[in-house]
Amino acid sequence: MNWLTNFVRPKIQQLVRPKEVPDNLWIKCGACEQMIFHRELEKNLQVCTHCGHHMRLPVKKRLELLFDDGNYKRIELPKVAEDPLKFKDLKAYPARIKEARSKTGEQDAIIVAHGAMGGIDVVIAAFDFSYMGGSMGMAVGEGLVAAAELAVVQDAPLIVIPASGGARMQEGILSLMQMARTTVAVEKVKEHGLPYIVLLTDPTTGGVTASFAMLGDIHVSEPGATIGFAGARVIESTIRQKLPEGFQKAEYLRDHGMVDVVAKRHDLRKTLVNILDLLRNRGPAGQVVPLRARIPAE
Repeated sequence: MNWLTNFVRPKIQQLVRPKEVPDNLWIKCGACEQMIFHRELEKNLQVCTHCGHHMRLPVKKRLELLFDDGNYKRIELPKVAEDPLKFKDLKAYPARIKEARSKTGEQDAIIVAHGAMGGIDVVIAAFDFSYMGGSMGMAVGEGLVAAAELAVVQDAPLIVIPASGGARMQEGILSLMQMARTTVAVEKVKEHGLPYIVLLTDPTTGGVTASFAMLGDIHVSEPGATIGFAGARVIESTIRQKLPEGFQKAEYLRDHGMVDVVAKRHDLRKTLVNILDLLRNRGPAGQVVPLRARIPAE
């Protein structure tokens, strides 16, 4: 055994060999195209430090941001048929599901959790856009129904956070049926006098927008979020007209009455807690002091 060849040389090569640098340390902003160090971006909640552009926030990070001390409990969602139509395009639908689950670690595109926000019990149903574009199939429909039922049982406000490209094409008409089912579930929450708040994030489109996402008592949105039904290019080709600047953006919809509040991500929790406090704590803000009866002058 040659110790110079087998031991010394590998050690020297290990010291002088260039180290591989991960290619995801710097992230390019989609708005201003500035490069941002990944730790700086994570610290700033995925908001560009140069232009304030709000990038997509992972669903679990969003839940930690909203709940008190980041603590919440998830519920197990009902099981559904995974390939009811035996659908296949370039890949079989079960293969796409397997790939999405491996990528995200989630069973489908929605998480239902409950906990406290500002000391007020709430139920949150949040979409995971990284799971097949947050598309709404039967599992998402069941998740929203379960969230509504849990809100009624706990006598708690329901907050829904959509981030979706719309209905899931692999489930065809069954995915479109979820528009009606989720609408009925939302109405049950409202019938019990419970607040229903929608936090619109980028993007909220398609059948999601055409159903539960625009039925909130109050609509809050992040800056620059794309919100609409059909895409802007589809609309322009249909009506043969140029759309206004910023069409389908959160600020445009706020100015035209479809969104109530546009809040920066750092202010979202405070904004939602204030809304919940106003809707749930209806008593006077301070102590009520009775007025003394005035004694008529003689």
